Amino acid sequence: MNEDELAELLGHCPTLYHMAERGSWPSILKFGLQSTTALLDRYNVTGEARTKLEARRRPERVALKVDSSDSAVLRDQNPMDDSGLLRCLQDGITPGEWYRTLNSKVFFWLTRDRLFRLTGAAFYRDLEHDVLEIDAKTLIQKYSDKVWLCPINSGCTKPFPATRGKDTFQRLSDYPYRSWKAKKRKHGERVVELAVDYAIPDIGRFVKRVVRMKGLVELDVVFEK
Repeated sequence: MNEDELAELLGHCPTLYHMAERGSWPSILKFGLQSTTALLDRYNVTGEARTKLEARRRPERVALKVDSSDSAVLRDQNPMDDSGLLRCLQDGITPGEWYRTLNSKVFFWLTRDRLFRLTGAAFYRDLEHDVLEIDAKTLIQKYSDKVWLCPINSGCTKPFPATRGKDTFQRLSDYPYRSWKAKKRKHGERVVELAVDYAIPDIGRFVKRVVRMKGLVELDVVFEK
């Protein structure tokens, strides 16, 4: 992706969206937006307990806690399963390796349509969420060397798993934006996910709004810059 292509992408997708646990915004503002790997480091989870959370599918949400004033929740991975991954993974990658890859990153959607597919999905539509709306341009400017782009929903294998492998995530400069544009993908689908390595400690700098959502409905504005 060259500078003109990035400018085009940002013109079409100026806002990034991250679905977080309900009530998690104060903790995110204090500690930053952290990947699963970063949270496991923060809460000193090691050994088999860590392997279970980092290298295997999480069928349920998992609470991490030091005390009542410091806790976090790892989201479940219900849209993905081992059988689907075994059908679609390439380059000798195992399901465990794929889970570790996903857990090492913080993820964002580039469109509200993609966000709504998640908040409206059967697993999540009856739950409330804190949705962070992020200024894409300033985040990418600050974290360009830690940003990955992905052309699929990397955490979903249902109902039909898209092929994925070592080149599914690519750095900004390597991402084949022109190829996806040539394949007639619409503006918001030339890149499906944006991911950042490990954590974004200063995420508050880039947040425009935090909205409490249930399904496709905005219940409340938790924060607005």
